[in-house]
Amino acid sequence: MTKTLLSFGHGYSAAALADLLVPLGWRVIGTTRKAEKCDTLRAAGVEPVLWDEALNDHIAAASHLLISAGPNAEGDPILNRYAAQIQNHTEQYRWVGYLSTTGVYGDHQGGWVDETTPLSPSTKRGQLRVEAEAAWQAIPDLPLHIFRLAGIYGPGRGPFAKVRNGTARRIIKPGQVFSRIHVEDIAQILLASINHPNPGAIYNMCDNDPAPPEDVIAHAAELLNLPVPEAVDYETAEMTPMARSFYAESKRVRNDRIKNELGVTLKYPDYRSGLAALLAAETTGH
Repeated sequence: MTKTLLSFGHGYSAAALADLLVPLGWRVIGTTRKAEKCDTLRAAGVEPVLWDEALNDHIAAASHLLISAGPNAEGDPILNRYAAQIQNHTEQYRWVGYLSTTGVYGDHQGGWVDETTPLSPSTKRGQLRVEAEAAWQAIPDLPLHIFRLAGIYGPGRGPFAKVRNGTARRIIKPGQVFSRIHVEDIAQILLASINHPNPGAIYNMCDNDPAPPEDVIAHAAELLNLPVPEAVDYETAEMTPMARSFYAESKRVRNDRIKNELGVTLKYPDYRSGLAALLAAETTGH
């Protein structure tokens, strides 16, 4: 039987997983709201399906599900539309992955959190994720695996463009630290979980080195041999509400479970190795 992944909200992280699965002979079906993305998905070996089309046949055909689409004020968009159909097919699913966020833990003033830390989100986005996680967990007999992602970076999503064009800023908020994860490590963690299912498991996805965001920007500038961007005080910095909300929480996220349970060795255990690889790929075109 062909392994078939139905990827709801097939975006950046899901595409990285598909890049691993398609060469292994998987059938990958990806939903998108944008018709213009369909050709890009096909070129990557993914069967595109517009979100507005009926997905019942695909839900019935899948052996694995990946949920990347985020919740909104109305709740989880997939469950709002397809909860009954998914419940009807729980026995056929070998693995279901839900991509959440470390924002569910809230602010810990730079302290450490792990998967057993009580959920205490301090943003509306984090609260919606807590509710969405619970809604998926409430489906009986679903082989659900929850992945709480730190800040994602990778090809096309790094600090180099802003450093080059002069728009990068080092926002200084004393004690602020973020955890982050390279998209290729997200993909390999998901594949490791697919190969070793543990329904009910929750995994933090982050690297080994939580760091102040200004350090990452400074290191990117140094790699480019460009001036380190100016330091701007958080209290007076002009920021969008979304950007400012990221600074409402400071924590260090532990990743022991992906290593101990899934046997994952991170390709990019810290931002230095990740940024160096991104720059090398830009330079060589690979």
